Amino acid sequence: LSRKKFYCNLAPSLWSGKTLTAPAPFADETNCQCQAPHEKLTIAQARLGTPVDRPVRVYADGIFDLFHSGHARALMQAKTLFPNSYLLVGVCSDDLTHKFKGFTVMNEAERYEALRHCRYVDEVIRNAPWTLTPEFLEKHKIDFVAHDDIPYSSAGSDDVYKHIKEAGMFVPTQRTEGISTSDIITRIVRDYDVYARRNLQRGYTAKELNVSFINEKRYRFQNQVDKMKEKVKNVEERSKEFVNRVEEKSHDLIQKWEEKSREFIGNFLELFGPDGAWKQMFQERSSRMLQALSPKQSPVSSPTRSRSPSRSPSPTFSWLPLKTSPPSSPKAASASISSMSEGDEDEK
Repeated sequence: LSRKKFYCNLAPSLWSGKTLTAPAPFADETNCQCQAPHEKLTIAQARLGTPVDRPVRVYADGIFDLFHSGHARALMQAKTLFPNSYLLVGVCSDDLTHKFKGFTVMNEAERYEALRHCRYVDEVIRNAPWTLTPEFLEKHKIDFVAHDDIPYSSAGSDDVYKHIKEAGMFVPTQRTEGISTSDIITRIVRDYDVYARRNLQRGYTAKELNVSFINEKRYRFQNQVDKMKEKVKNVEERSKEFVNRVEEKSHDLIQKWEEKSREFIGNFLELFGPDGAWKQMFQERSSRMLQALSPKQSPVSSPTRSRSPSRSPSPTFSWLPLKTSPPSSPKAASASISSMSEGDEDEK
């Protein structure tokens, strides 16, 4: 059988190395049965994009419990090691994991499904071996194994990938710092009370959470206290918002009042100031009133009347009294009166 026939039974999405429209298949459910020889590649050849008639088959394995971004980044690196690659991911079963590593949060079925829906994975191998054997590598036609370069001691071995490295089939990837399954579990254990209260609020029972009766009541009471705190906090925030609004409005009112007061003062000064229009108007009206009440005075000296035989028109007299100096003494006053009477008699 030719190499082309070796991959002819695979789905088109698998041949292109893209599984974006469907989950990655399981290895034991594909029809990949081939007896053709599988030529061994070097890393240099694989990086050059050879061979051209098939992708480079890269294998990565792990537990993948609580699948997170660190797992996804490792698989992305394995997928992009070579220009044309096909990524197979082996997932160990619950029995092997509990025996060599410890208890898992997710069971094997959940972990298998999590890997199937990672965009970088082309094929998932269930119940993968803890230590890779030549028979397993030959069965799945694996060219290279991708894993971080830190020695992984387990199952009585200092490094379970030692023989893969010696065979020149190991390609290292980089770990993502700050994220791991152990870190996530540590967070949950550290904040156990918080998550227990959270799930009680979401409707889980104390039995499902393995919480005692006393702790259940304590958690529920604490939840009520937190609700009251949240209400008080909301009231404080609203009151602060109200105060801020009042302050903003008061600033606006004060600014408007200042503008109006300046305008009022300016108008007042224009009317009633030293050079205001009201003063000029008042002066004009005062002068008119004075002119109306006090007409122009006649001359002080009257014209001399001459006697004529003909009847002359009556002379015009000024109604305003002549300005005379006041008598200096009673005798002078009586003398002036007598002279005025004599004058009258002469006129008669």
